[in-house]
Amino acid sequence: MPSFDAVSEIDKHELQNAIDQVNREVSTRFDFRGTEARIEESQGELTLIAESDFQLQQIRAILDIKIAKRGLDIGCLEAKEPEILGKRARQSVQVRQGIDKETARKIIKIVKESKLKVQAAIQGEQVRISGNKRDDLQQVIALLKEAELSLPLQYINFRD
Repeated sequence: MPSFDAVSEIDKHELQNAIDQVNREVSTRFDFRGTEARIEESQGELTLIAESDFQLQQIRAILDIKIAKRGLDIGCLEAKEPEILGKRARQSVQVRQGIDKETARKIIKIVKESKLKVQAAIQGEQVRISGNKRDDLQQVIALLKEAELSLPLQYINFRD
């Protein structure tokens, strides 16, 4: 029985490369010269550090460009409100991985409303979709790509 898994993952190695590129570019840019502007990464959370809100916005724009160039989806980043204290500004950016229960239920609801002969089941932080025909599974992938979900999806482990 053909099946595939719908997941939301980000390539950690590519993300680290993008962060390194941003830090390198910020250290050489004229408008950041003499500042302690940088991005720090720890356990799925990025911390943008700069001297002003404007510099934080510039760092975030550079980060978005570098991530997009590396083929990663920017939708996996969730920025929180910046904290500005005197001459120090910080912003936390959460890297979202895995499908939460609420989003998984939305995916299952979309699949069931499609009236296709497929089954969907939550398996941890991913959703396994299986059916008798490969064409039905491809239609489900097309439906999920069109759906307005809060996070980017990837489709892996396609088996015949």
